[in-house]
Amino acid sequence: MSDILLHLLPHIVSALLYAALGLHFWHTRWRETDKPLATLPMQPWERAAIAGTLTLHGIGLYEGLFGAAGMRFSFSYALSLMLWLAVFIYWLESFRSRMDGLQPMVLPLAAACSLLPALFPQVHMIAHAGAWGFKLHFLAAMLAYSLFTLSALHAIFMSFAEKKLHQRASTKRLASLPPILTMETVLFRMIVIAFALLTVALGSGILFSEAIFGKAMALDHKTLFGFISWGIFAALLIGRRAYGWRGRIALRWTLAGFMVLLLAYIGSSFVAEVILGRT
Repeated sequence: MSDILLHLLPHIVSALLYAALGLHFWHTRWRETDKPLATLPMQPWERAAIAGTLTLHGIGLYEGLFGAAGMRFSFSYALSLMLWLAVFIYWLESFRSRMDGLQPMVLPLAAACSLLPALFPQVHMIAHAGAWGFKLHFLAAMLAYSLFTLSALHAIFMSFAEKKLHQRASTKRLASLPPILTMETVLFRMIVIAFALLTVALGSGILFSEAIFGKAMALDHKTLFGFISWGIFAALLIGRRAYGWRGRIALRWTLAGFMVLLLAYIGSSFVAEVILGRT
């Protein structure tokens, strides 16, 4: 029992720290007061606290995925890893853009997802994890999923900011957010990188499937959803370059592509592992 608690401790503690940091950023950046509206840049100790929480969360993920012989995975670890990477990317982006106003949105989600491995500890061993082709495929896929997750969150944040601007609302939370054009630039930078990684993931899956698994890639639901999502994001990038798509059109395409990509693995794994009880 003590070994199990020790194994789950990093997930539980990191969830509590994410929640505490989310509450702190809400209180200092979003909570309305009688004081004049003023932006508060991210403080060094706040960056250090996020970095420390990311480190603890990363230790828990590493122990859960690679702590035993071989490699293990599950929908709970997938979501937890995605939000770890999302927070990490926002942490890096905060050194060049004002991201403190977005933390009250992303940190509570990270708190919830970092707790999932403790709530749903079912994992399954991954075969052929030692093959370099599989490592390339897995790393590219997880980085792409994480960036698309962050892109979807970013699109929701942009929609919130645009709605408030159209209402001509003057609130503390709106004042703490980056300018819309800055947020849009960040969004498409993430989508371009994520699209390149998704292309690598799908391409490596096709090229190395026979070498790793001994058979050609099957056109199952996971592969089909992956290619549909790739097509949606390809259309978005083409529309952005050729027709100048932005605003609500870009946000809708981003969310549509993300939802399809989410179904490619997370949805099917959740059904199999939690509802059907398979590992």
